[in-house]
Amino acid sequence: MGLVFLLIIGTAAGFLATRVMRIDADVPTTVVIGIAGALIGGFLLRSLVVITGWLAGLVGAIVGAMVLIWLYKTYIMK
Repeated sequence: MGLVFLLIIGTAAGFLATRVMRIDADVPTTVVIGIAGALIGGFLLRSLVVITGWLAGLVGAIVGAMVLIWLYKTYIMK
């Protein structure tokens, strides 16, 4: 169940992050960015802040995805 939840939250986070960062990405790229951001952001947020529950995971996923989009735009899309 945890993997399915990660996929759902990661997909939603990727979609929101690509809209906030105003990047045009196809669906697979958006999903990958969101899932990777969910892993990175969720881990960092839970390590730094003592917040539990799905809200912390969603916020961390969005922040992580936004960081990945920034790195993608800065170093890859040149």
